[in-house]
Amino acid sequence: MTIFSPFNLYNIFNQLKVAKDTFFRKKGTINVGGKLIDLTVPKVMGIINITPDSFYAGSRKHDTSSALEQAGKMLSEGADFLDIGAYSSRPGAVDISEQEETDRLLPVIGAIIANHPEAILSIDTFRSKVAEAAIEAGAHIINDISGGSLDEDMFATVARLQVPYILMHMKGTPQNMNQMAVYNDVFLEVLDYFSDRVHKLTQLGIHDVILDPGFGFAKKQEHSYALMDRLQDFSVLQLPILVGVSRKRMVYHVLGRTADEALNGTTALNTIALTKGANILRVHDVKEAVEAVKIFQAMKSAGY
Repeated sequence: MTIFSPFNLYNIFNQLKVAKDTFFRKKGTINVGGKLIDLTVPKVMGIINITPDSFYAGSRKHDTSSALEQAGKMLSEGADFLDIGAYSSRPGAVDISEQEETDRLLPVIGAIIANHPEAILSIDTFRSKVAEAAIEAGAHIINDISGGSLDEDMFATVARLQVPYILMHMKGTPQNMNQMAVYNDVFLEVLDYFSDRVHKLTQLGIHDVILDPGFGFAKKQEHSYALMDRLQDFSVLQLPILVGVSRKRMVYHVLGRTADEALNGTTALNTIALTKGANILRVHDVKEAVEAVKIFQAMKSAGY
């Protein structure tokens, strides 16, 4: 039997020019607690950071009550998911223990579930024990910035829990990733990374996988924009795509501004991502992202 490399498979798909309505269709749903979520209409994921040092100060919630208030605001503005993180992954962030991460997370999960039982919660962690504790506490999705590379037990844990898994590309750790931003062809290297890990996940019986190219993680500005330019080409893997560019350096540096001033640029880049096949927008500003999705859907409905 001939075994094709990911690069060869990519070329084959390009040559076939597979149409949207053929057998080779991108997966359009994920199973969240027995409920199918339709991702053919793009969804919005609101970011809540239970940290003192995340890169965007407006996302930091230092206690359960402020996190709960932010959750209610985001849900009222139309968030489909809430992504809760208790470990800052900004470049050079301070490393904290598993126990401290768990202690920050669990009260917030409990409070949101008690007050908003309809909320779908994603947990931003690369640690399998933290992920498992969060899912047992009532969360629904695991969002792993390391794609399983920082905890060898993560894939087995996801397989046992049978929850959707967001697979992000990153090299190194949050503490050293800026030194790892070296590529010959960033798109092909990220595609190869995804192909390898999706194969491993599939072998373990994990089928609800969402891909995140990891904008800004071990990537210089030019790498992130190269990935955005070719975002639609990740559809060769037939999996939903999450885009997280909200208020990041790739936005505010181009504009000569700060993260606090990067909302308009974020909306512009999110809109570009939607036209290139993004299924989930992970954002700090839910209202504006929901509006971008509505405008995009209106354009699609008009046949453009």
